Amino acid sequence: MTIKDEIKAKIISKGWTIKDVAAELEKRYNSSYSPENLSNKLRRGTIKYQEVKDIADIIGYKIEWIKKQ
Repeated sequence: MTIKDEIKAKIISKGWTIKDVAAELEKRYNSSYSPENLSNKLRRGTIKYQEVKDIADIIGYKIEWIKKQ
């Protein structure tokens, strides 16, 4: 599964849409953030790590780094 597919699957599984997430990102960043912009970043693989962390927070996840055993 690609990162794009993984993020989209997590968004959908929590009952959100790309449009809803983009609207929340727009509020957080206090700037224009369209669903098309988000979809394009996911498709191209140019999404920033901070944006991924914010998306996770919006939909109720937390990203943690766990050391391999």
